[in-house]
Amino acid sequence: MENVVMREEVVIVGGGVAGLATALALKRVGVKSLVLERANELRITGGSLTLSSNAWIALEALGVAHKLTAVYKPFKRGEVTNFANGVTQEILFTTDEGDEWLTRGPRSVHRRALLEALSEELPADTIRYSSRLRSIEKAETRNGADSYGVIIHLEDGTNIHTKVLIGCDGVHSVVAKWLGLKTPVSSGRYAVRGLGVFPEGHGLKHEVQQFVAEGRRFGILPNTNTDVFWFMTYPSTPSAEEEMAKGDPKIIQETMLERVPDSAQVVKDVIQHAYMPSLSWGPLQFRYPWDLLFGKVSNGTVTVAGDAMHPMTPDLGQGGCSALEDAVVLGRHIGNSYIRNGGMLSQEDLEVEIGMYVKERRYRTAGLITGSYISGWVQQGGGVGVISSLRVVGWMTKLLRDTVFYKIAFRRLVSLIQYDCGKLPTGSTSYGN
Repeated sequence: MENVVMREEVVIVGGGVAGLATALALKRVGVKSLVLERANELRITGGSLTLSSNAWIALEALGVAHKLTAVYKPFKRGEVTNFANGVTQEILFTTDEGDEWLTRGPRSVHRRALLEALSEELPADTIRYSSRLRSIEKAETRNGADSYGVIIHLEDGTNIHTKVLIGCDGVHSVVAKWLGLKTPVSSGRYAVRGLGVFPEGHGLKHEVQQFVAEGRRFGILPNTNTDVFWFMTYPSTPSAEEEMAKGDPKIIQETMLERVPDSAQVVKDVIQHAYMPSLSWGPLQFRYPWDLLFGKVSNGTVTVAGDAMHPMTPDLGQGGCSALEDAVVLGRHIGNSYIRNGGMLSQEDLEVEIGMYVKERRYRTAGLITGSYISGWVQQGGGVGVISSLRVVGWMTKLLRDTVFYKIAFRRLVSLIQYDCGKLPTGSTSYGN
């Protein structure tokens, strides 16, 4: 096959939430980008994302929040029920009855709807499908607007010269590995997620319901009047999950129904109504916060965003939210450089701005990784993952969860979510309109 050589201002690896949001942020400041997606189409399957106030601030900056707030209602409260003693505790997500709660309250949003809201704003030629990254190399070029300092080699023989490379390629990121970031580690837990679909309506209150049992946690979050997102997290070992690892949705569904206590009929009902293509199973992984704080998150004009930068457990619902934050912050810094240099991308100036992006994001996301891990560890009753090595007595952990955590500590952890990623700079013209 004859090699094809391309030149692009900015290349983004990965067409998920982080990749598409970053492409849109760059479009808003007038910078054209190319998104390389290894699948042959937009990966719109899967469950839902919990989008909190920080995500809605980012989506407002990207200009797409209104598409989703018109469909998905915010949660005001939730409940956590302990199967062992039947005690139910209330969780309040907000006490604000004003406009801010209506526009920025936490919502459960279909992953598909979010990706489509982002992709609809991008020119048709932004995403290059069936594009698998093979390797990356730095080119010896001079600084300046004509410098294409990074060469990307794809498996199909295409070579792309670019000024900026942003890895949004997930937990097993090729770009993060090239940078030298350490491999994410297992949290000691697995998760199953899916959508329950009720064509005639599910009849549930619009609130979050969680159930905790011995080392297990279940949750159901209504998206709309017909769709309900559900999840289960639990400790396990790879050898115990051989059947689940085959990926057969029917096996996943049947296994989950066996693991849900009979007293949680509402959970069983949602799982029985699962939309099979939405079912997913896998280990929960995260990057040690110190690896993020002290690791190499950029090299010149190469960096990472989303799960490629800061994989975390889902216990604060911040995976998608922090990816949206990344996109706006990256767009802000690259946009500042673009405007400052008269509508051109200067290699030297970009390196400075990307370094500022890394500095801004590494402390923020290291805190979210830590808070998410602690939240999950306590809610699962302890006994799994890194903190289990401290040998904290199980009953003490459960006591902490049942008497203190949801009443005091959870609200403190949720305060970590509050964050304003800022607005995208003005002074340039959005292309592709």
